[in-house]
Amino acid sequence: MRTYEEIVEFILEIPKFTKKNNLQHTRILLERLGNPQEKFQVIHVAGSNGKGSVCACIDSVLRQAGKKTGMFTSPHLVFMEERFVVEGKPCDRDLFVKAAEQVAKAAEDMLQKGLPYPTFFEYIFAMGMIIFAEQQVEYAVLETGLGGRLDATNVVKQPVLTVITSISLEHTEILGHTISEIASEKAGILKKHVPAVYDASLPKVRTVIENYASSLECPLYPVFPSEIKILLNNGKKIAFSYDSGYDITELEIPFAAPYQVGNAALALRAVQCLMKNDCISKQAVRQGFAQVKWKGRMQQADTEVYFDGAHNLEGIEKFLEAAALISKNPAVLLFSMVKEKDYLHAADRLLAERNWEEIILTTVPGIRGIDAGDLAEIFEKKAKERQDTVKITEIGEIEAAYAYALSVKKTGQVLFCAGSLYLIGELERITGGMS
Repeated sequence: MRTYEEIVEFILEIPKFTKKNNLQHTRILLERLGNPQEKFQVIHVAGSNGKGSVCACIDSVLRQAGKKTGMFTSPHLVFMEERFVVEGKPCDRDLFVKAAEQVAKAAEDMLQKGLPYPTFFEYIFAMGMIIFAEQQVEYAVLETGLGGRLDATNVVKQPVLTVITSISLEHTEILGHTISEIASEKAGILKKHVPAVYDASLPKVRTVIENYASSLECPLYPVFPSEIKILLNNGKKIAFSYDSGYDITELEIPFAAPYQVGNAALALRAVQCLMKNDCISKQAVRQGFAQVKWKGRMQQADTEVYFDGAHNLEGIEKFLEAAALISKNPAVLLFSMVKEKDYLHAADRLLAERNWEEIILTTVPGIRGIDAGDLAEIFEKKAKERQDTVKITEIGEIEAAYAYALSVKKTGQVLFCAGSLYLIGELERITGGMS
């Protein structure tokens, strides 16, 4: 049997010898594994931003209600087993190894019969389903990878609930060039007669989801920004109220970023739907939200140091909103993105909306990362156009860039580390934040 380290190395190499497969391929893989995804109730979550936070909130409430849960999310920040959470903790490595070997055997059998090898995401999704079935979870909260309609997670035939978080322009080369096109891909997770909770902020998104839901006779539960009110934000926790039209619920969440209130409201509406058919007390709801944990989303990593995975334009806007509440004075920014994101406009927004004392640019490791020098050229050009005298520094290696950022940060000054979740993962590894 291979070691944990050998398996991780192999899985990370999968993208080099596979291509995108259709959902029928994923179904065949899971059938060979005994259809583990059919052995628990599934809550399926799609969207552009906030998917992981919504999953974490729902999972936390269910656990407080005494349910045994699994949670499948991506990407991982430091260790691959973070993608497979059982009862609030990443699965242990023995389970990880056992599940990987089962998928490897099924994949080799498929290959011998002339079928393509599973993709990276198919492989880890199948692992997650095996782990959750093995652990006999009652509920599994599943986050889609990319899109929804064609996502490997969409082989689940009959989830108990679907949730669509906020939608923005992302992966336009794959999902479409308009909000409506992207919403159509996300709405592909809706299933006949299955209740659907969704972010109703954008009229174009509402239209798409309502049309899909109508054809599938899905009960719809929209969440509008006007229904949410922030009652308190002290930089460590937020108290808010949500008016569902039937009652008003007041909750606290242990986050500093205002954008997490919208995610929490979606999760609350989802939990309210589940309460119709399961025993979930109001106390479990309060405690679940009060104790939820989700790293890398305006996470206070140290005194005056915050990590935020603002990986697309909407994420950048929400990051800037939160940063303005945390620090009114010029701050230091450590930043990087991956190539497929709109880093040109991200640079423009970061310079336009914030008086930075220094911006340090680094490179996310791997072929997807933008070179720090190329990013620096973009930021310098944008700064010159704005006649902004901000100091821009490029340091390609993340550990060196972070050490430099800490060295230039003055006492009382805030350091924000933002951009790709791969950057946040590297910073978690460096700081030992996942230990």
